Amino acid sequence: MNQRGVTIWFTGLSGAGKTTITQALAKTLQEKECKLEVLDGDIVRQNLTKGLGFSKEDRDENIRRIGFVSHLLTRNGVIVLVSAISPYRAIREEVRQKVGDFLEVYVNAPLATCEERDVKGLYKRARAGEILGFTGIDDPYEPPLNPEVECRTDQEELSESVAKVLQKLEELGYLPKQLAVEGA
Repeated sequence: MNQRGVTIWFTGLSGAGKTTITQALAKTLQEKECKLEVLDGDIVRQNLTKGLGFSKEDRDENIRRIGFVSHLLTRNGVIVLVSAISPYRAIREEVRQKVGDFLEVYVNAPLATCEERDVKGLYKRARAGEILGFTGIDDPYEPPLNPEVECRTDQEELSESVAKVLQKLEELGYLPKQLAVEGA
């Protein structure tokens, strides 16, 4: 299949469902034989950006590096699925400008829902003061103002979120129409 490269950037609080949607979308796209790569924020931090902390400067640098890799893959016809909190609007916009073919997906869930889903216990530790500068607790999260897609994971099923992203990819010409319809 002749496909256009695009970076699909999933942003939202920890526990909002970014990785879950990314994995389900990746499975659907792989079944349709799309050329894709997944860049998960936690895995990238272990391998590409090890040594960076969680200051605003380090978080921005982390996102710039993910954006650089996304840009390289996108320009070579790969669909790139990025799952990263990426809390600051300005750096997301910087990456959007660099990549060009960029789709921002706001994975939106209330803080209380994210805390309920917190399998790693990070919110609990942040609330106890054990983790400082935790996004959504004592460090800000700046939601997108105009994302191409918003997934309300507290109100919709996983399949609905995936279908929204597939529909937008088709609408923007990144996927053939029948692929998006079949994947929904």
